[in-house]
Amino acid sequence: MTSTRSSSAAPSRVSKPSPSRRRAVVGSALAAALGMVLRNPAHAQQMQTHLAPWVKPKPKGPTVFLDYDQEELDAAYTQADWSRNQAEVASRNAQKSAGVVARLGAPKRLAYGPSDAEKLDLYATKAARAPIQVFIHGGAWRRGSANSAAYQAEMYVDAGAHFIALDFNNVDETKGSLLVMAQQVRRAVAWVYRNAATFGGDAQRIYISGHSSGGHLAGVVLTTDWQREAGLPSDTVKGGLCASGMYDLHPVSLSARAGYVKFTREMIEALSSQRHLDKLAAPLIVAYGTLETPEFQRQNREFAAAVKAAGKPVELIVLQGCNHFEVQETLGNPYGPVGRAVLRQMKLDQRGNA
Repeated sequence: MTSTRSSSAAPSRVSKPSPSRRRAVVGSALAAALGMVLRNPAHAQQMQTHLAPWVKPKPKGPTVFLDYDQEELDAAYTQADWSRNQAEVASRNAQKSAGVVARLGAPKRLAYGPSDAEKLDLYATKAARAPIQVFIHGGAWRRGSANSAAYQAEMYVDAGAHFIALDFNNVDETKGSLLVMAQQVRRAVAWVYRNAATFGGDAQRIYISGHSSGGHLAGVVLTTDWQREAGLPSDTVKGGLCASGMYDLHPVSLSARAGYVKFTREMIEALSSQRHLDKLAAPLIVAYGTLETPEFQRQNREFAAAVKAAGKPVELIVLQGCNHFEVQETLGNPYGPVGRAVLRQMKLDQRGNA
């Protein structure tokens, strides 16, 4: 019997791809993965969007309010990050203030409360029983003074109104409490009401205005229960301007400002004027600039919308091409949109005719 020996075939040799081929395969795989990411944004790293135009965005961190991460929210409540000409605007305002004091004379310095800080500057008009504009300065609740607002006085005095600028403690002096500051500016308005006749003012025509953190405090004044707080009529204030302010303190309490303001639930509730529109008894002007931070734009836009939805009179002025400090600079200009609106609210014109 003849046996046959079967021999196994020699193994075939697998050729390795060339380095160039390997690079091509890897490149194709990466391109496919990138295409998947682009087609499915959920897989993409989202970048920050709420920063000043000249700030390079980074990958967005965890959101803390709306779609802001912490860095974005901090920036949205830090006006200097968005306004490179802050110092130049302040210099212009100081020059205008010096000119106003030279023309009108130094203001009368009067005390409205017991503490050293509770004083006001009064620029009196010659008209008898004249309306009164009370201004609350801003400065992130930490800075600012009555004398820095002198540049606004001439518009009102020439139009036949008294102009009063308030001083009050800053938040560092009140150990982080905005409640103390709110009580001081309310006390100032009550003092003006009770003492208007002593300087030729009309207690029935008191108006309030404020910018930035002063806009916040103006909102607080406008939504005050005057009968409960001071035994005064509910319509003690006849009209108001809130310029570039904050009206809901919740998002502010999540920002870097919490590093120096001791926010509490009580404070946020009591001093968020948008939550107390039932107490608003006066027509309102709200103003902001298109180059302000996104949060300041949102706060003013939504405040005006809430007032309108509550069925109360409100005029929204959007200043094109103005940053936060340029909005402040427009105050006191009788020919600008804000100055015209305030004089109209007070039933005055540039020539002092009521």
